[in-house]
Amino acid sequence: MNYHEVGVEEAALSGMSVAVHAARKPDAIAVVDEYHSFTWDYLNNRANQLAHAMRDHGLVADDGIALLCSNRVEFVEVMMAAIRTGIRVTPINWHLTAEEIGYIVDNCDAKIFFSENKFAVKARQAATMAPQLANRVAIGGEIEDFQDYVDLISAHPMKNVANPVNGGGMLYTSGTTGRPKGVYRRERPPIPPDFSEIGYARGDEVNLCTGPAYHAAPLLIDVLTPIISGATVVFMDKWEPEATLKLIDQHKVTHCHMVATMFHRLLQLPESTRAKYCISSMRLIVHGAAPCPVHIKHAMIEWFGPVLVEYYAATEGGGGFLIDSHTWLKKPGSVGKPGPEFDNRILDDEGVEVTPGETGTIYMRAPDVGRFSYYKDDDKTASSYQGDYFTLGDMGYFDEDGYLFLTGRTAELIISGGVNIYPQEVDSAVMQHPAVLDVCTIGVPNDEWGEEVKSVIQLKETFQPSSALADELISFAHEHLPGFKCPRSIDFVGDLPRLPTGKIQRRIVREPYWQGRAKSI
Repeated sequence: MNYHEVGVEEAALSGMSVAVHAARKPDAIAVVDEYHSFTWDYLNNRANQLAHAMRDHGLVADDGIALLCSNRVEFVEVMMAAIRTGIRVTPINWHLTAEEIGYIVDNCDAKIFFSENKFAVKARQAATMAPQLANRVAIGGEIEDFQDYVDLISAHPMKNVANPVNGGGMLYTSGTTGRPKGVYRRERPPIPPDFSEIGYARGDEVNLCTGPAYHAAPLLIDVLTPIISGATVVFMDKWEPEATLKLIDQHKVTHCHMVATMFHRLLQLPESTRAKYCISSMRLIVHGAAPCPVHIKHAMIEWFGPVLVEYYAATEGGGGFLIDSHTWLKKPGSVGKPGPEFDNRILDDEGVEVTPGETGTIYMRAPDVGRFSYYKDDDKTASSYQGDYFTLGDMGYFDEDGYLFLTGRTAELIISGGVNIYPQEVDSAVMQHPAVLDVCTIGVPNDEWGEEVKSVIQLKETFQPSSALADELISFAHEHLPGFKCPRSIDFVGDLPRLPTGKIQRRIVREPYWQGRAKSI
């Protein structure tokens, strides 16, 4: 194959970076999953074959595909094929129900639905909800009525695609009400390689992907950026604390992304277990997605060294908050100070900017290029902006030096183990039980997960509170929701606080559970 005409600049613009790395180090390892190790040459060849296959099926730039796949090499192949052809790919959370998956496959206008065979039951049901599908493709084994992935690509050439166009992902984020929304960008700025000092400048970097690749942070930090930068990606299919240490030792891992829950569980390992593994190769642990307790972060820095870098950002873009370990030790609890290219504001309830030290709602300026909209939902897009700014609903303050400290959050979001859970969705499911008059779902403290889901329920007059009824309601929720969204506990109340309009005041329901805490995350 001829790679001579593919240079670094074109790779950054067109998604052909894998071709550059394949030309320079064809036999070096690009991806390791639980099944095998795969070279750069192999990855580039397969991405090219899939890119040609999709073009032969009539897909053009900005057409959609959907991907239901665990952490394995085919996930990377699909992403790279989409990035080099301008195709819009939606990785889907495989924890969702078949109905939720089907909604996303349909809503994103997927023309091809790729699913791993371990999700066959959900995939077949989901595919029936998307009449626009031109093809259904099974990864890793058979799925009835799906074409085999290897059969799809094997008849197509391994040569680099002509006229590459920059594509990318359209991830779905749940809303406080209604269906999940696709975060869509008509302009897709390329993901640049990271050859910074803490990035992949040395050329020997190994990135451990600890979380599910469908999630925005692992996808960008643990998969796309290292692959584009020429680093090896080692996949974990299921996260376990000791297995993490073992993989760091075995593969001499240099970079990874984690969430605070992982830190908590790593620190719970016995000292004898920790001592079995060498972690001296680690140069960077990026963490975010949920606040990290100060004492947990202190312990991680003491163990791993000052290699932790925390971020605060959004799938929708903006933010730019980063803080390294050295700075954090001087400003414990802060999530950083944005660079001069970012514009963030903290506003009070009237939309007036507050002074340093005063708490308000955090607003981020949307980027000028690649600004998001919610796919096929202009009303939702319009309601998310205040001028050029948007908010995640988080609250905090800037100190006198411009460092951000998060103090709380509007109650319309629960973050448990780094995963967003929207209370209204849980409320809607629980409300279907015949005993429930009304319900208010909230996040309550959990030392390991940050928050856990609790539903506070007002019963109909003919029902009495009991532990048996609480268990029944939790089981009922599991029949209608993925497990991670279900309440782990139920409290009963005689009445729920409301505004004059009748709307439940979720913040007031939430407050007692967070009393005595420094942060109501």
